Amino acid sequence: MFLSRRSAQAEYFDAERPPQELAEFYRSLNAVNRFFAFAHPFQHWVPRLLGMEACRSLSILDVGAGDGTLGRELSRWAKHRQWSWTVTSLDSNCTALQFNSHGMNVAGSALALPCRDASFDLVIASQMAHHLADKEVVQLLREASRVARAAVVISDLHRNPLLLFTLWLLLALRPHPAAFRADALLSVRRSWRVKELRGLAAQAGLERACVGVAFGARVTLTSLHT
Repeated sequence: MFLSRRSAQAEYFDAERPPQELAEFYRSLNAVNRFFAFAHPFQHWVPRLLGMEACRSLSILDVGAGDGTLGRELSRWAKHRQWSWTVTSLDSNCTALQFNSHGMNVAGSALALPCRDASFDLVIASQMAHHLADKEVVQLLREASRVARAAVVISDLHRNPLLLFTLWLLLALRPHPAAFRADALLSVRRSWRVKELRGLAAQAGLERACVGVAFGARVTLTSLHT
């Protein structure tokens, strides 16, 4: 059946690319992400999980942060609510982190976070889990849970034909590099269904994690530490 299984094909930008090519990739990615309101899952779930009072001041680790756009967006959003959210961007690609010149950056692996236990209030990841094999996602969730004091929130794409078609149409209407267009569509094919991500959370020991779909486009995993 179409899209019944995750694709195992590697994406073009999973490998190291020249800085100019990577900069073009992030320009396109950020434009598409804004269209799909990529920060919304975190703006929606974090206050509901932690409560308004806890949201007044949060330390956040963004795993697989790339150029740090999500962290900057969340910090601005929180500031408008008179909250202070301090976001540290972690990525294995040092070139990508260089584009986040005004943020706090850490180079490291999502599978072995270079952080002490419970060193951040919140650990988040946006659209990075689909770049990993299933067993690597289990390790990511274990590491995120280890480092988070309060909660883990993971947001990724939801693998379904409607999202694939919508993204194809959006990419056809605006100029984007061919490699980015191919990777964007492949990202949907590599992404998740609820049952799959729920099973990986159970393997990671996050037995109480909640996994659901938002607007048919995103699958979100939330795990609150009690």
